[in-house]
Amino acid sequence: MSDPQVTVGQDEAGAERGEKEPKSAPLNQPSNEASRPGQLRLPSGSQLPSAEPSPSPSVEGSGLLSLPWEMVARIASHLPAQCVITVLPQVCHALGNVGKDSTAWQLRARRLTGPRASFPVGPRDGFDWPSACLEMEELIACWTGQGERAAREAEQAEREREVERAQERERDREALAEEGIGEWEEVVEGRHQVDEGLEVEEVGFQVGGVIAVPWDGEELMEEGEIQQDREGDLPMGVGEGEERKEDAAEAMMEEERDDEQGVLEAIEVEERVGVLADRDGQDYIAGPRLGSEGERNGSSRPPSPPPALERLSLPSGHIAEVNSVLLVGGEGAVCASGSRDRNVNLWDLRDGGSTGRLLHTLGGQGLFSTHKGWVWCLAARGPLLASGSFDSTVRLWDLGAQGAERGLIRARAAVLCLALPQKDVLLAGTYDKKVSVYDTRVAEPLVKSLRLHSNAVLCLVADEQYILSGSKDRTVVIYDRRAGKTLQKLQLSSYLLSMCYSDSEVWAGDNRGMLHAFSMQAGFFKPLSQFDVGHTSLVTGIHRSPGSLYTCSADRTIKVHLPCAPPKTLCTLHHQAGVNGLSVEAGVLAIASGEMCVEVWRARR
Repeated sequence: MSDPQVTVGQDEAGAERGEKEPKSAPLNQPSNEASRPGQLRLPSGSQLPSAEPSPSPSVEGSGLLSLPWEMVARIASHLPAQCVITVLPQVCHALGNVGKDSTAWQLRARRLTGPRASFPVGPRDGFDWPSACLEMEELIACWTGQGERAAREAEQAEREREVERAQERERDREALAEEGIGEWEEVVEGRHQVDEGLEVEEVGFQVGGVIAVPWDGEELMEEGEIQQDREGDLPMGVGEGEERKEDAAEAMMEEERDDEQGVLEAIEVEERVGVLADRDGQDYIAGPRLGSEGERNGSSRPPSPPPALERLSLPSGHIAEVNSVLLVGGEGAVCASGSRDRNVNLWDLRDGGSTGRLLHTLGGQGLFSTHKGWVWCLAARGPLLASGSFDSTVRLWDLGAQGAERGLIRARAAVLCLALPQKDVLLAGTYDKKVSVYDTRVAEPLVKSLRLHSNAVLCLVADEQYILSGSKDRTVVIYDRRAGKTLQKLQLSSYLLSMCYSDSEVWAGDNRGMLHAFSMQAGFFKPLSQFDVGHTSLVTGIHRSPGSLYTCSADRTIKVHLPCAPPKTLCTLHHQAGVNGLSVEAGVLAIASGEMCVEVWRARR
């Protein structure tokens, strides 16, 4: 049966006679004539469907925007912060307003930190909620579970070292076997002879005229008491002791063979499950390899995706502990490291790969080229880099000119901390209990020297108006640069070693492993709380931003937290040596290690 064809003329004629219009065919009905013009009747202008209006708060409808505003904000709080900030404003004006509503961001922050945590810790006036929530979400995505992953990597590295040691022992055994069985027997016999020489002295030891042989931790017999043989209740003589000695030697050799066999079996098992498959310097655990037994059985799981972070271990550029580290240049592109070897190195982190590239050793090449004493602290602002040393000097370097020396400032004591709150203004805290203000542009840079403490100044932060300094005398002093006077002097029960000043919050770490939070608003410094986050020794470094908190300690740990009260710890990294400091820039973390190295954690590229 052919498809119905209705022409415009016939339809008009039928309409004049009052005949009923035929029913239109369903939209999904196939037709060979559908593409021919003039064959199908088009609806009149009054019957054309009107275009749906774009969502708007003023239009009634059944869509998302017809919901109460509280529900829209609640739904938006479950979208990624990046989507709310960048995507929703492009959809419509109404959804763009979600990103401007502080209540919606507070709901999101509460969901991230937990209902019992207080966030932010300091004043809420002028707080940047969108940036804080975005940073917290990125921090959670990158660092959650990173500590366990790093522990597995350390365990894998230890297994690989054990495998290498086992292989080396096997190569030594094969080399001895190739040289001849006689030499091998001679070596073994020589070892027995040494053992025998040692044990003859023990066998000859007498107590009260009775021979006593200490063996495997057995105590000497008391005077007049004879140690009996297990089989024959006869006194144990020298010949019997030699027999037991030979049995023990054979048992030791058998145990060594069992241990080596166990290591070889462990190698085989590890290779089978793919633990040792990833040998190319990647920092994640490989999944099962293709063709493994699990895949042949059809029950294998797909390999887990690589972690969001990669770890860079900078090549050994120092010959002593690294005391200070600082990321400069924006986006964590360049890393400066100061060491007890008296040098400051600049590292390029922009190159791909698992290691950075050494750019310069400031002041020249070789030993003791940067300073004549330990490099203890670093500070930077724009292209200016300052390094403070135990040689009682601060040296200035121009990063825009390949690290060329820009100036030298002579202090009167070891320089322990630095700050660059403004262009060309340098602050230095020294061992002689002073905070000094310098103008880096002039030949005589000292502007003012302030005696604020009764002991060495250990940490220092500042802005354009206020200086905050912590000392070993267990005090924190707030000094007003414009008024030229001390505003407050706060006595603590411990002394602070590290301090961070961001917005209206000040965070610090002390010598007992505790964190301290303060508010700084309109020149009034107020203690808020102190927290135990698990550090058991000196907190040597701290960094706080609206959505992140990093700490490191001499207890060999680095911790990453959400900056709420109490801090919510996302990750704990365990190091092989004490950690002397850290630096964070654009999500990149660098740590200064007591192992003469610098490690960098950044988003995987």
